[in-house]
Amino acid sequence: MSDAQTTSPKMTTEAMEAFLEREFPQVFGAGKLYHVEAVGHRFARMRCRYDARQLRPGGTISGPTMMTLADTGLYVAILASIGPVALAVTTNLNINFLKKPAQRDLIAECRLVKLGKRLAVGEVSIWSDGEADELVAHATGTYSIPPER
Repeated sequence: MSDAQTTSPKMTTEAMEAFLEREFPQVFGAGKLYHVEAVGHRFARMRCRYDARQLRPGGTISGPTMMTLADTGLYVAILASIGPVALAVTTNLNINFLKKPAQRDLIAECRLVKLGKRLAVGEVSIWSDGEADELVAHATGTYSIPPER
């Protein structure tokens, strides 16, 4: 079994949702589009609820919507692994848009490939709900974790 399968997360899905609502009410308050579906050690699954306001010309879900989903997913995977550290910050995010997403919810699965004391690196696979066999985007990201005080 891998480390991710044998180590319990530091935060539950419910605790993560409550933390995000408290710390980031502008994104996770009333009418939120981004939802935590599952957390595990070094893992998170997120959902971005479809909303027509996310569309760009041509009828595709916008890049910033998918980038926010990827970035948030990495943040959630990190906090699920180390606990509620609000000041962990993104230092790098790269995304490849692979296919025009369908006009439906987006699902992201995030896995941390490195989790150190000061740095975390992860990858994110994003697909349209119901179409898990074809990714619409793939992202990698790096986060800086503040030192314990």
